[in-house]
Amino acid sequence: MPPLSGSSFDWRLPPGFPVPLSNMQSQEKFELGRRLFYDRRLSFNETQSCADCHQQRYAFTDGRARAVGSTGQTHSRNSMTLTNAAYNATYTWDNERIRSLEQQAHVPMFNVQPVELGVKSHEKEIVARLRNDPAYEGMFRQVFRGQRRPVNISNIASALAAFERALISGRSPYDRLVYGGDENAISPSAWRGMGLFFSARAGCSECHRGFNFSGAVRHTGKRDEKPHLVNNGVTSGKFRVPTLRNGALTAPYMHDGSIATLAQVISRYSDARKLSLTSEEQSDLLAFLDSLTDQEFVTDPRFGPPISALSRLRQRVAEGRVRVWALCGAE
Repeated sequence: MPPLSGSSFDWRLPPGFPVPLSNMQSQEKFELGRRLFYDRRLSFNETQSCADCHQQRYAFTDGRARAVGSTGQTHSRNSMTLTNAAYNATYTWDNERIRSLEQQAHVPMFNVQPVELGVKSHEKEIVARLRNDPAYEGMFRQVFRGQRRPVNISNIASALAAFERALISGRSPYDRLVYGGDENAISPSAWRGMGLFFSARAGCSECHRGFNFSGAVRHTGKRDEKPHLVNNGVTSGKFRVPTLRNGALTAPYMHDGSIATLAQVISRYSDARKLSLTSEEQSDLLAFLDSLTDQEFVTDPRFGPPISALSRLRQRVAEGRVRVWALCGAE
């Protein structure tokens, strides 16, 4: 979808990062999406939120080999990272038709084999839950002005997409080197690994390319790239090339979570592609992949659960910014 004018959102883009395509991104829409992302009432049985499968500490994955839905059913796929999802040309592991975050939001809501959030056939109940919450009703009316009944499935997906679109990561040691000119940002081993990563011999960057170390990307000022599924020679089938940013935090790996560690991934690639990488070269590649970890991203409170007004006040008291008697309403 094309970017629309009138956006009031501060993207806080890292150096070298383009503006994502957006559907009227605003701070209010982001905050609504953030609240929905962490709300278990979005699942029919109220046991699971988007954040249960996409946890910030794991770069918005879940640490499982394969995702588990709200009814306990195990998915056939590993939960994909939401790192820089704004730039993806396509979503999910293998469906080239899902081209936007808004479309993708419907997948976990309406999947039935397996059930994820379990929204299908329960849309009215879930919408009623949110509509009967005065805070949500007010937020939806503020974001989707002029709509008679703004709390609906389409707007829920739109708000979730707005939150996920803002999950931009680009302040890793590698970025401090490339965009900040800090030659000491990465270790000597990572320097060697970087040279190997971009070499024709290893060929890593042929698939994991560009600023996002991924497959095809979309953003403002760029012609759409056709989604391209790849057989990596390590697992069977063709799948989308995911970003390697924050990859050290997203174990286990591959579409089915079948490889436990990054070191094992490198070893498997070396064997499958007959690269004959030495143990030192594999360690150097691992050090380079570690340098793509953005600790600010996985600790940024903007991307964590919303904090209530009372919790925020208590936090400020703990920080010494408000006198304790303020909690009692004293003058």
